[in-house]
Amino acid sequence: MSTMRLFDFIYHQQKNNPLKKSIGSRLNGEWKYYSTDEIIERANKFSCGLLKLGVKKNDKIALITYKNRAEWSIADIGIQQIGAITVPVYPTISPREYEYIFNDAEIKYCFLGTDDLCEKVGIARQKVPSLIDIYTFDRQEGMKFWEDIFTDEGLPEVKKIMDSIDPNELATIIYTSGTTGNPKGVMLSHKNIASNVVDVDDLMPIDPGDTVLSFLPLCHVFERSAAYAYQYRGATITFTGTDNLGGETGDLQTLKPHFFTTVPRLLEKVYEKIYNKGLQLTGSKKKLFFWALSLTDDYTYDKSHSGMSAIKRKMADKLIFSKWRQALGGNVKGILTGAAPCPVSMARIFSAAGIPVREGYGLTETSPGLTINRYDAGNAMLGSVGPTLGQVEIYIDSSEGDYKEGEGEILAAGPNIMMGYYNQKEKTEEVFKEIDGKRWFRTGDIGKFIKSDKNQFLKITDRKKELLKTSGGKYVAPAPIESALKEDFLVEQVMVVGDAKKFVSAIIVPSKEALHNWCKENQVNCQSVGEMIQDEKVLNCFQDIINKYNPRFSHIEQIKKFKLLDAEWEATKKDGSDAELTPTMKLKRRVIADKFQKDIDEMYG
Repeated sequence: MSTMRLFDFIYHQQKNNPLKKSIGSRLNGEWKYYSTDEIIERANKFSCGLLKLGVKKNDKIALITYKNRAEWSIADIGIQQIGAITVPVYPTISPREYEYIFNDAEIKYCFLGTDDLCEKVGIARQKVPSLIDIYTFDRQEGMKFWEDIFTDEGLPEVKKIMDSIDPNELATIIYTSGTTGNPKGVMLSHKNIASNVVDVDDLMPIDPGDTVLSFLPLCHVFERSAAYAYQYRGATITFTGTDNLGGETGDLQTLKPHFFTTVPRLLEKVYEKIYNKGLQLTGSKKKLFFWALSLTDDYTYDKSHSGMSAIKRKMADKLIFSKWRQALGGNVKGILTGAAPCPVSMARIFSAAGIPVREGYGLTETSPGLTINRYDAGNAMLGSVGPTLGQVEIYIDSSEGDYKEGEGEILAAGPNIMMGYYNQKEKTEEVFKEIDGKRWFRTGDIGKFIKSDKNQFLKITDRKKELLKTSGGKYVAPAPIESALKEDFLVEQVMVVGDAKKFVSAIIVPSKEALHNWCKENQVNCQSVGEMIQDEKVLNCFQDIINKYNPRFSHIEQIKKFKLLDAEWEATKKDGSDAELTPTMKLKRRVIADKFQKDIDEMYG
């Protein structure tokens, strides 16, 4: 089945699990769902319309929306059915970045959503000679509406093209957000992504007809591949946004999903709200909350309890954790997190509360999955990113560095590995390595395998390119230190610094809501965050946090000084300035270092 093309998944659903509600999203404030048959009908009309516009095989079509929506998915199918190439683009980037991507890919047509997208793409259009026209998914004054090109004429030609498309042909170009420089266009074939979809099909706790939420950006390969997997599985996909999830009338409550993917930061925000509500309780209710929370400290996957230990956990589940599950709709069978390292504490606490959280690992270049912690017994391990997927091979290469025993750069091979970077042959060759006649993709991540009785699990220890080198010549991996510190509810964001310095330090963005609550509880009479981070009690509290986590690391890796910041690190800035995070919430280390150089210098003054 890995020989399927991406547009085949909806036809597979039509044959095996046709749905009255296959995909849906909000349209003018109301939920609008499309059946399997309606999706195919609309995708075919769109394909015919594109052919009438003169779109040919291998032409590049851009899709841009702020929120996931059914139209995006239908357009994606329609583009691919005629052999054209879908180029999904992040909505939060600047006109300059649109200009670069559109020119690099030679975009012919662009289909987009609302808000400021028409304006930003319109600015870029002036310097993109290949761009013929722009259409919108909503009727907007002065803009062409995408349904206006819908037609039934030419359907036999569409079918003929579909039959001719080989699974090894290019299906999409995904521009990586990148932490520095211009993005690279990752070329993925139908087979690349389809092999991943097939590999995870029986690993997810999803049954045909289940409801799944999709709110991570479809322009990112993680959510897009997940959406194909849901379609293949026969689940109902509801597209929404992160701003609509919580609260009594939020999508988690009203839709009661069985499964969704997320990034660790969203889990952390959910936990922060739960924790802060616990802090606001009084008397016996507060004691009960934190007693239940303490029972998660020794949780591991598949751990069983008996006697008094089992009774305690049953009480905690009935009185506390059942309410957490209800807050997520009450039906969640599993959550898969990816795109960034997940703090062990998040996976532990949620899973202990009966909300199974598992972490996976991959890159845009690997379509994306390489490893996934499973939901069945014996196939998940806290602190790891799981066993290797079925068609994937992983090799730990220790030949080009001074690694700890068992560690090395993670190399990958399999049908999911990208075709290469678009228009960048030299950069493509840089990320591949031949060993004994076999071509391996270099992930740039450092890791090792941990064996158990049933399986072996990959553990990521750092990013090869993010290693710091102190003035004493010692290498320090910042990611594990940052991940550990972020386990504390008072730490919103943290970046470890110390390259070419005598010791390692950290700049920390406190969690504002948690800090306000802490100050209130500890009689710190400050009104603003700026005042709080100067208060001696607050500084001592954060020093205690540092002291708590430092023993996990070697002497050279331990944080010697820290600086609290009254700031927000974001993936997009309203004023147009450089964002501190990528759209997938990774740190842009160079941007952050430049913005807070004065604060960093003060720690080494």
